[in-house]
Amino acid sequence: MNPLLSRLWPGRLVVTFHGIGTPARTLDAGEAPYWVEAPVLAAAIDLAAKGRLEITFDDGNESDARIALPMLQRAGVTATFFVLAGRLDKPGSLSRTQLQELARAGMAIGSHGHDHVDWTRADDTDLRRELWDSRAAIEDCLGAPVDSVSVPFGAFDARVLRLVAQAGYRHVHTSSGTLAPRQGWLVPRHTIRQDTRLAQAVEAWTSWRARLVSALRNELRGHKYRFSTSTAGPGR
Repeated sequence: MNPLLSRLWPGRLVVTFHGIGTPARTLDAGEAPYWVEAPVLAAAIDLAAKGRLEITFDDGNESDARIALPMLQRAGVTATFFVLAGRLDKPGSLSRTQLQELARAGMAIGSHGHDHVDWTRADDTDLRRELWDSRAAIEDCLGAPVDSVSVPFGAFDARVLRLVAQAGYRHVHTSSGTLAPRQGWLVPRHTIRQDTRLAQAVEAWTSWRARLVSALRNELRGHKYRFSTSTAGPGR
C-alpha cells in the first residue's frame, strides 16, 4: 500500500494479550483483568488466520509457551511475543528454553524491557537497562537480533521515544488503542481484557469512523512527539 494512503486510511488492527488461563505466579496489583481464558485467544487466532488482525503478547508469561503456542501452531498463525528479560526463568514466566522454542516455531520475539517499570519515570541509567540491556539478554538467549519493543503500561513521552529510537529499535508497540498504518515506526495496539467482547470490539475498531479517528490520532501523536509516522523514529 502507498505509505501516504496507509497514513490517511490506516487498517492494521494489532491486539495484545498478556496472560492466558490460570496464572502460575502472583500477579501484580491491577494485573488480573488482563488475563483471559483460552477461548478468547482462539477467537482472535481465527480472525488472524483470516487476515483481520495481528496478535502480540506482552510480559513473557509461561502461558505464552504452554497455552498460546500450541494454539497458534494448530492454526498456522504467527504472533509477536514481547518478553521481560528480567523475568526469564522465574516461576510463572517464560524460561529461556521456552523462549527459544517460540523462536524456533517461527514466532517473532521483541523486548518488553527488563523489570516492567514505567519508562516515563525511569532515569537514563534505568532506561539503558530497559532498552539496551534487556535486548542484549534476549539476543544472547536467541542468538538472533531483536529489533522491536513494546512499552510497559503504554506509558511513553518524547524522551522515551527518543531513547527508543537511539537504541535502534525498528518498531515500537504501544497500547494507544487505534489502528496502525501498514508501514510505520510507532505501532498502536488494542489491549484484550476479560471484559472485551472480541467480535463486537473488532467490528468497532475497524469501522470507517475508527479509521478516521485513528488517522487523526496517529498524526497528532507524530506531531506531539516530533516524528513522522513514515520514518524510523525521532531524529532518525
